[in-house]
Amino acid sequence: MKKILLLAAVAVMGLSAQAQEFRFGPKAGFAMSTIKIDDKQDDLNDRKMDPKYTFYIGGMAEYKFDDNFGVQAEILYSQLGGKEKIEETDGSGMYFGFQNKVTFGTLLVPISAKYFITEGLSVAAGTNFGIILSAKQKTVIGTNLPIGVEIDGVDGEGERDIKNEIKKLNIAPFVGVEYMLENGLFFDARYSFGVSNLSNDGSGGKITNSFAQVGVGFKFGGN
Repeated sequence: MKKILLLAAVAVMGLSAQAQEFRFGPKAGFAMSTIKIDDKQDDLNDRKMDPKYTFYIGGMAEYKFDDNFGVQAEILYSQLGGKEKIEETDGSGMYFGFQNKVTFGTLLVPISAKYFITEGLSVAAGTNFGIILSAKQKTVIGTNLPIGVEIDGVDGEGERDIKNEIKKLNIAPFVGVEYMLENGLFFDARYSFGVSNLSNDGSGGKITNSFAQVGVGFKFGGN
């Protein structure tokens, strides 16, 4: 009986070891980022900036516990943010407008749990821990007024550092889907929901950053 139990235990451990799988590799892709602003001191409450289109690049590591469940961790870099354009005209033909583009240079650390529907197709849910390394706002002012116009220290066109006005950590839960070919090439898509208030100016307003990502990568390793 002891021999039978020992053989059974060895067999189970062997199957378990065979099911476990570690893969790693590079990934890169396209990102669409938006910023939502709830400025308590502004009439434009709950306004959403237009999408900023950018790229991301980095690497990933995946560990499968069995045929259906696994975990994944990544390190990515992306210049997230948003942009907006405001224009005003009157009946006399006077025109005034400006464009703002906000860029957050962000180091992303996504950690997720994965469920494998088939060997190649999986869905994931997790959290993106974004570390904002830099924050800049570029403003372009346009007008046909005969006098110069200056807003927030920007005359005509300029860029300013807003890192002190933005918190360093952007926590964003996400859901996603991935499909991997037999050779290790994979394609994925996910959406990260901005829940962290990034405003650090003490005005009581709220700034959140959400973003979608579509990418491609390659996994090395496996059984």
